[in-house]
Amino acid sequence: MSGISAKRVRTRHFFEAKTNGTPISALTSYDALSASIFDEAGIDMLLVGDSAANVVLGRDTTLSITVDEMIVLAKAVVIAARRALVVVDLPFGSYEAS
Repeated sequence: MSGISAKRVRTRHFFEAKTNGTPISALTSYDALSASIFDEAGIDMLLVGDSAANVVLGRDTTLSITVDEMIVLAKAVVIAARRALVVVDLPFGSYEAS
């Protein structure tokens, strides 16, 4: 989005960017250090993905990560991100019964 602003990015900013044809940026982050670096660089959105099961926890599949594990990672990213919108995956099967 146009320039780095100190204001927190909200969903309405993405709508405005789409309307104006302004590019947005997004990266995946699992920790406070990378989140603060990406945020300072002006990245618009940070994803805390369930791929943390593989990348952070060294597991063979994303299916085993729990909501509690995602919360810990999400908290670290949210604390460090002063501007970027933070989006967090829900682990597989945590949002439906079947």
